[in-house]
Amino acid sequence: MIILSINCGSSSIKYQLIDTDTEQCLLQKTLEEVARDGFGQALQQIIADCRDFRIDAIGHRVVHGGELRHATLIDDETISLIEQCSSLAPLHNPFNLEGIRQARAVFRDIPQVAVFDTAFHATLPRRASTYAINRELAARHHFRRYGFHGTSHQYVSEKAADFLQQPLNSLRMISLHLGNGASACAVEFGHSTETSMGMTPMEGLVMGSRSGDLDPGIILAMARQAGMSIDEIDEQLNHQSGLKGLSGISNDLRAIEDAAAKGDDNARLAIAVYAHQVRKYIGAYSASMGGVDAIILTGGIGENSAAMRQRILQRLDFFGILLDENSNMDVQLNRQNPVTAIHQPHSRVKLLVIACDEALKIAKQTAALVQAQHRVKQPKSIPVAVSARHVHLSAPTFAALFGDDAKPEHYRDLSQPGQFACTQTVSLIGPRGRIDHVRLLGPLRNKDQVEISRTDEFHLGADAPVRDSGHTEGSAPITLEGPNGTVQLKEGLICARRHIHMAPDDAQAFGVNDGDEVEVALSGGVRQLIFGGVLIRVNEHFRLEMHIDTDEANAAEITAETGARLVYHDTDASAVLRRKQ
Repeated sequence: MIILSINCGSSSIKYQLIDTDTEQCLLQKTLEEVARDGFGQALQQIIADCRDFRIDAIGHRVVHGGELRHATLIDDETISLIEQCSSLAPLHNPFNLEGIRQARAVFRDIPQVAVFDTAFHATLPRRASTYAINRELAARHHFRRYGFHGTSHQYVSEKAADFLQQPLNSLRMISLHLGNGASACAVEFGHSTETSMGMTPMEGLVMGSRSGDLDPGIILAMARQAGMSIDEIDEQLNHQSGLKGLSGISNDLRAIEDAAAKGDDNARLAIAVYAHQVRKYIGAYSASMGGVDAIILTGGIGENSAAMRQRILQRLDFFGILLDENSNMDVQLNRQNPVTAIHQPHSRVKLLVIACDEALKIAKQTAALVQAQHRVKQPKSIPVAVSARHVHLSAPTFAALFGDDAKPEHYRDLSQPGQFACTQTVSLIGPRGRIDHVRLLGPLRNKDQVEISRTDEFHLGADAPVRDSGHTEGSAPITLEGPNGTVQLKEGLICARRHIHMAPDDAQAFGVNDGDEVEVALSGGVRQLIFGGVLIRVNEHFRLEMHIDTDEANAAEITAETGARLVYHDTDASAVLRRKQ
């Protein structure tokens, strides 16, 4: 498809015409110094520029989507929802909206799609999205962490996985979007699980003119001691802080680096504070994910400032981060070479500089959503099964718990061919409590894995991450007790991601692939619920079935008649929310 990707800012409009099949950019232009009341005239210029091309759809970048979790076809309701978020992104959403309105007036018969910076962060766990303030106040005013730059973080993490030739859902990465706006994101096995920007784009890293992280007491002092109004405080924190406020020179790092080279102490301090803040987030996100496989630098500063990359990544060898100085100095990115590695060959953590192409990502999401509207009816309902807490054991652990001569004893077959419940059970012992009679599932595996629900997690006093089955690296520790002894696992305790088993024929009928993520609507139970982030697992030996844990089953109040249907509406291809490649 030929997609027109539009990004309307406060004083400029960037647009590209992209062939999503070849990923070729057919036209690229920026209109500068466009006043908000001149957007209509600017759209006429865009029409003139695109007159020799057939446009199949238009994708608009929208900064704040609130609770919207995915790209959305634009109609009056979508516009209303974007308007409601404008107070949370006052520097962006009003201009995004004006561009949408003008484009709808000009391109009347072409489908248009809103792609939200916040959507990629919809997978943030509650502990990462929740602020420690009064819950009722937060709920009433939607005070929570939404995160931004999601299109950028998603795009570069997928590019990194392709470059490293590893599945996205096997990697723990830290994405650093460093520019006039800056944010960090922990991309854990393909999902955003932490991000530095919060309810608005002001939180987190030091930016060009935004403060980033700030003691809230300073805001109170600005009002009480300095006598500043709300608008004056807003002006200070959004336009007069960050690199600009620290240096007293500019929000442009290039000008600050030039001044620093000439001995300007304020410029040197601005650079030091900027790098220090980014390094703090690298450490924090490495800890929150239980390790890191790759660090990505993108954005205007991340892609172009070798000196800032060096400041951020130096002296991190205790993390296994080893920067190659020569590679760092020689970075040159373009469409043919969008990724450059800057780590030493024996660096455990890979260091990648990636040219961000948000316009291409917006175009692809737009094309996929428009194409998905024509999808045929689903072939059948998907059966739903409840997966209670259970353990998978390796042969050494099994022997330690049940004895060298013991073997897994068959109790009953499970729905998936070749899998069975055993007569043997173990006890789980956590920091705060224990759970007895947890059943072993067979056959034995090559590594240990203990799957529990959130309720079990709280009872045990553990902190189990949500993971795909088999991805236990950096997960929670747990002690297992059996009739012949105990075993302390350093990792292996997880809350399993909800998933659907499919045979290849089923996957073809539903239009999905192994590793895709979908949204699923449950029907037939007492409650009608939609679950997001459901993993598709395809194998010729699988039987069609969705697996959810006991907490999820209780939330949906499922019955024997409950079935699941895929929700077709989103982004990179077919019905999927995100593809792993």
